[in-house]
Amino acid sequence: MFFRKMGLVKNAEEIELLRENNQLVSRTLAELAKHIAPGVTGLQLDKIAEQFIRDHGAEPGFLGYDGFPNTLCISINDVVIHGVPSSYALRDGDIVSVDCGTRMKGYVGDSAYTFAVGNVSESAMRLLHATKESLKQGAAQAVEGKRIGDISFAVQSYVEKAGYAVVREMEGHGIGTKMHEKPGVPNYGRRGSGKKLIKGMTICIEPMINMGVRDVVQEKDGWTIRTKDRKLSAHFEYAVAVGKEQPDILTTFEYVEEVLKQKGNMI
Repeated sequence: MFFRKMGLVKNAEEIELLRENNQLVSRTLAELAKHIAPGVTGLQLDKIAEQFIRDHGAEPGFLGYDGFPNTLCISINDVVIHGVPSSYALRDGDIVSVDCGTRMKGYVGDSAYTFAVGNVSESAMRLLHATKESLKQGAAQAVEGKRIGDISFAVQSYVEKAGYAVVREMEGHGIGTKMHEKPGVPNYGRRGSGKKLIKGMTICIEPMINMGVRDVVQEKDGWTIRTKDRKLSAHFEYAVAVGKEQPDILTTFEYVEEVLKQKGNMI
């Protein structure tokens, strides 16, 4: 009852509203996947996303959030998260994280996918694969009776065994009527530690994984977070409802991957 009063546990109707939002985010990312290519700018992608979201009866969840100026966070190469869309034209070999949110019917959606632009290096592709897989490993732990630390440990252990570093300054979060709710969901931690998971909790799990050191710096714009050593970083994000026996993943990458398969650019 306590967690219900705190808003940490959602009922079936609330979860469906969250699913509706997160499915729209998933479809928005797929629409963007059609356009991501060398020569396209972040501002062009931002305009496409805003129009798509509004055409489907929702509002951009990030636009104006804490003063953020755009619909998307566009984080390229060594930018970890919170990159502000600009006139920079994507280049062959770039990787670009696109983080997108929606607000509809009083609830929100939030998901991110890191895309390969054209022909990327094998080392960059390995980073993308590992980060995406670590998200799946973490999400698999979102089951009643487990703890936040089980999610964190699953992400950290997977990527560190692969030779990558986990960003520690930023973390996943609860999601509901607000974009960021309790509990925090770090991408590093000890198995069996942290808040106990209860069926109906809704969280965003979002590994932010660096090719080099884990240290990051913030740019003067107050938003952009980049790797200290200027090496590549990748970011993938799911919204998940904690289930009784298995997680209920509210996001899907299937729409994105269908587009990427058609383009011959699967991760």
